Amino acid sequence: MNVVTAAIKIAVRLCEGGELLDRILSRGGRYTEADAKLIIVQILSVVAFCHLQGVVHRDLKPENFLFMSKSEDADMKLIDFGLSDFIRPEERLNDIVGSAYYVAPEVLHRSYSVEADIWSIGVILYILLCGSRPFWARTESGIFRAVLRADPNFDDIPWPLVSTEAKDFVRRLLNKDYRKKNECCSSSHKFNHNGILACVMIAHPWLSSESHPIPLDILIYKLVKSYLHASPFKRAALKALMRNARDATKESRVPDILNTMAPLSYRKMDFQEFCAAAISIYQLEALETWDQIGSTAFDYFEQEGNRAVSVEELARDLNLCPTEHPILRDWIRSDNGKLSFVGYTRFLHGVTIRSSNTRH
Repeated sequence: MNVVTAAIKIAVRLCEGGELLDRILSRGGRYTEADAKLIIVQILSVVAFCHLQGVVHRDLKPENFLFMSKSEDADMKLIDFGLSDFIRPEERLNDIVGSAYYVAPEVLHRSYSVEADIWSIGVILYILLCGSRPFWARTESGIFRAVLRADPNFDDIPWPLVSTEAKDFVRRLLNKDYRKKNECCSSSHKFNHNGILACVMIAHPWLSSESHPIPLDILIYKLVKSYLHASPFKRAALKALMRNARDATKESRVPDILNTMAPLSYRKMDFQEFCAAAISIYQLEALETWDQIGSTAFDYFEQEGNRAVSVEELARDLNLCPTEHPILRDWIRSDNGKLSFVGYTRFLHGVTIRSSNTRH
């Protein structure tokens, strides 16, 4: 074997259990809800891992999931990353790729991100539960028209016998408006996981009875680590934002996520501290209600955490050098030396000097 051949040779694990498609066909096309849950949790978990690494698969289908063995409870592996791509936060892809029956409407509209994979998972789950495709036509163009215009059929057998939670989950996976996929749960079980869709979907009530780990968003890890190293003043500023948290947050699986953060366990964190640490200011600022959130948080910060602060202290928290101190003076009120509202929001943001000169 020459050096070039050796360099490109890779080792892959043998999957002896065959494709998910083969198992679907062997069952006559229908899985029980309990069995479908086991499949979909594995799919969501591996896809969540990919998305958190910035990878979108773009060709999720039963043929691309292989079982490790012929056992009924065998683990699955995702294969065929030939169409996958790296994607940055807020980036949108525009090339039409994937298999027709599983392609998302966002892909056909040439503007999509990780939600394209979520749609494909919805198609797979629909097939698992009823044995037929949600969108069908004799030609590829006909399939694309159905994906864009038609709604899945939930009236025929076996759908009347399928649980309300399962149907709700499928509908959310197959929501044509990708912005609403993040609203994964019923009003009493909402769980916002920083827009990481696969992680959010795992927390849906239909899957809540299952024992499975919550994939940990690396962003959460970094935010919490930063919080633990922040000054008491910075932590007080972040905690003020928690006044806007919904009661439903307390019903989420935050304790499960905390248990996955053992490397940071040298400093114990309670529920409120974790939620404060995991807040992403950039994402909050994107909300239409940001002005109200910021104002309410500042009012609470005024009562509970705001105090006289020096420019030097702010500079240390923000890692700014002395030449940049003049910018920070505008953040502090002259009458009492405390942060102003503008100073509070910029302090939370960790704004750069360049953006300080252009934003108000």
